[in-house]
This record gives sequence, structure tokens and C-alpha cells, in this order.
Amino acid sequence: MNLQILSQYLDYLEIEKGLSKNTIEAYRRDLAEFIDFCASKGADDLPSVTRTHINGYILMLHDKKLTPTSVMRKTASLRGFFKWLCANEICRTNPALTLEQPKVPKKLPKVMTVEEINTLLAENLNRVEKVILELLYGCGLRVSELVNLKVNDIDLSGKYLQCTGKGSKERIVPVGSKALKALKNYEKERDFILQKHGITSKNLLFTEDGRPVTRQEVYTFIHKLGEKIHKSISPHTLRHTFATHLLENGADLRVVQELLGHSDVSTTQLYTHISKKRLKEVYFAING
Repeated sequence: MNLQILSQYLDYLEIEKGLSKNTIEAYRRDLAEFIDFCASKGADDLPSVTRTHINGYILMLHDKKLTPTSVMRKTASLRGFFKWLCANEICRTNPALTLEQPKVPKKLPKVMTVEEINTLLAENLNRVEKVILELLYGCGLRVSELVNLKVNDIDLSGKYLQCTGKGSKERIVPVGSKALKALKNYEKERDFILQKHGITSKNLLFTEDGRPVTRQEVYTFIHKLGEKIHKSISPHTLRHTFATHLLENGADLRVVQELLGHSDVSTTQLYTHISKKRLKEVYFAING
């Protein structure tokens, strides 16, 4: 019964809230773990769950040495779940109502210098790798946005692309000259790959053996590329770098917010702190 209710909640998150499949899968794992924990403590159905069960679950998470970020995510999952359970009259009281979110120290995202970006772009990349790198850095795309791009999402003559971000929120992003060049160079190669393997698809990115490029393949490629500059980087590092370089070159904060697809400008403001930190580093490197 509990798993059936959980399934209904996940449907609600997908249909009503428009959350991505990856986010919904994270909710499923977190809440299924919590339900199993409560069952092991005698709470076999959700209405019988109390604050004591929740406190015990959170204590278990700390005992497992989970990071504060992971505990925060799992706590947020419980708050949302029990709010929905009460709204749908599955639970009469909300045991997570006064549940406090653990405080997580804000860490500045890792970014690269212009020189490091140029080093990566100067590598002997094939055409699809060039497109991946240019769109992650030149457009600030999330990896999920990148791998889900369709050919029709890109207007080469208009020099922009349309992508769907978190919460199914669509946005328009300008495409710079270097990214445009990479896309045009890749266009014929993509057509050749599809013809060679007898494939008809609207997806933009394909491997040489005719498979759509996956998130994991992008992560692996970027991580390996980071070895060239002796840094551990991910696709999101390139997105952070995109935002930081824009602000360092005088871009308006609200414009960067729109380009990144942030719903709250406070999320974007984090990059102003990075710019100030980098400014100090450069100053003291020059002036001792």
C-alpha cells in the first residue's frame, strides 16, 4: 500500500510539478528508503509514522556519514511528501511540519580560467566532442539539457537554441560564433552517421557507432579532458565557468539568470562571490 501511495506521489511530481526524470528517481530512492526504515521500526503504514520515526531516520543518515547536502535533500523529500499526504487526507497530521533543514555551508563552485578553457578547446577533439564542449561552456547548458537537444531546437541562422531546463521550463540561449562553427562542422558528420546506421532521429548528438550520446558519456569525456589541465572537472564546472566569465566581463546579473534558467536570482548571485574571490586572487598574485 505504501509503495502504491509513493507511486501516486511521484506521478504528481511529474505531471503537476513537471520535475525531471532524474529528480523523480532521486525522490523515489529517498522515500523508498525512508518507508523501509519506518517499516523496520513497526510503522507499517504512512499514517502511523511519527516524528520519532523521522528523527530516528535522520540520525541513521548521520550515522552513515552522509554529507550535509545529502541529508538536506532527503529531509526536503520528507517535508514535501508529508505535505502532499496531508493535502490528500492520507495522513491526518504532518510529523514533518516543524522539521528543520540542516544548515549546509555554501561552497563556491569550481571554475576555470580563460586560459584553461582555451587549452581544452585546443585539444585534438572530434566534431561531436567539440560541440559538447562548446555548448556546455559557450551556452551554459546543464548536461541533461545538452543530451536532450533536438536538431530543431537549434536555429543556426538566428544564432540561438531553445532548451528545456528544470521544471520543464523552456528558455532561449544565444549561440556564439565558435559554437555555431562547431555545430555546422558536425552537421554533415551527424547525417553521415545516421545514414550509415539506417537511423531516423531528431536527437542532436550521436556517437560514431550510431547511439545517442548519454549523460554518463559526457561526464566521462569532460572528466578525462580535465586531466589535461590537472583538474577534476564535470559538465557543471563548465556551466559555472560560463556564468562567472560573463559576470567578469560586465554582464548584468539578471541577464545571466535568464541564460542559466535560474528561477531565483539569489542562486545566480553566488557567481558574483566567485568573481570577487578571483579578483582578489589575481590582485595578490600580482602585488604579493
